[in-house]
Amino acid sequence: MTVAEIGQKAKAAARMLMTADTGSKNKALEAIAQALEAHMDEILAANAKDIQNGEAAGLTKSLLDRLRLTEARIKGIAASVREVIVLTDPIGRIDNGFINQDGLRILKTRVPLGVIAMIYEARPNVTVDAAVLCLKSSNVVILRGGKEAIHSNSCLANLMREAIRAQGFDENCISLITDTARESATELMRLNEFVDVLIPRGGAGLIKACVENSTVPVIETGVGNCHVYIDSPSDLEMGARIINNAKTSRPSVCNAAESLLVHRDVAKDFLPMAYALLREHNVEIRGCERTREILGDFVKPATDEDYAAEFLDYILAVKVVDSIDEAIAHIVRYTSGHSECIVTSSLQNSERFTREIDAAAVYVNASTRFTDGGVFGQGAEIGISTQKLHTRGPLGLNELTTIKYVINGNGQIRV
Repeated sequence: MTVAEIGQKAKAAARMLMTADTGSKNKALEAIAQALEAHMDEILAANAKDIQNGEAAGLTKSLLDRLRLTEARIKGIAASVREVIVLTDPIGRIDNGFINQDGLRILKTRVPLGVIAMIYEARPNVTVDAAVLCLKSSNVVILRGGKEAIHSNSCLANLMREAIRAQGFDENCISLITDTARESATELMRLNEFVDVLIPRGGAGLIKACVENSTVPVIETGVGNCHVYIDSPSDLEMGARIINNAKTSRPSVCNAAESLLVHRDVAKDFLPMAYALLREHNVEIRGCERTREILGDFVKPATDEDYAAEFLDYILAVKVVDSIDEAIAHIVRYTSGHSECIVTSSLQNSERFTREIDAAAVYVNASTRFTDGGVFGQGAEIGISTQKLHTRGPLGLNELTTIKYVINGNGQIRV
């Protein structure tokens, strides 16, 4: 089936889905969760092919981690589906209502976006997360994953399509483009006739390609050049735990820290303390000259490219700064607008940092790894929006809707 044919079928399915009631959607979601659990061996077999191909292609350890499915991860995905079931359905919610001077009853109501296209990389869990969030918010989804996860994605999509069809839904509410050539992605980016919004999720290259080539409106997500700044004064032991968690708990995700900034007054004490934790995970340090003077010549000299990089790996760029002013200026220059953190004992500095740093999430004394739809009370999320239109932060159910004004009158005309 061509990309255009998939789009046409998705648009037709959207008309049905927009009128589906919450109970029916929840039954379909439960059917998806049960299908994942019942066909775990099938999913793992498909994923094993992707892992084998990924190893042969020389994918990094962190990318293989993003690609890998295990029995525990599949159970976790099924559990996340059930978490979406219990979330409040935003469709039909009245955000505001009033009667105007003409006697018109004006209701601001939530409605689905329509057909959402997702272009993403080696994250098979995104296949399920995107599908279930779109279904719950009455949106049809067209999925286009990377070649690295094609066997996993195909298996998951087929299971979900069969599950919702058995519940009376059009299977085209969930579609997967199996052609992983670049041309299929480009065609999807320009499918304005059938697609209402495009959400790319992946590295900087993918996001840039979508923004530059898409004629469909794009919500940018995912690129996370996240910083942790250790201020003076601050609790250095707490700071060491925070940077260790932010960097090493799962370096392949967008809310992992990529750069560490340290105030010069605490650098000699803090850097060895932090490195004692980081080296347990074999984190490679790329630092400025003052960092190398403190830690030693094993630290690779950092470049501007390092400070701008989203490594998604056990690599950390480090810089010693003279002041909070320099730290903020550095972050303003290099931030991707995802998540930024200050570790400080100064209320004045924390307030200044949160006021002046322009990002979707700004932390004081906490790891950047918390930027997540579930943590923020929204259930699963399709991604983290790093732009300001149409939404910012975790893309949960509410963010996958738009507004319709419903106006009731009794014959009013405007004069």
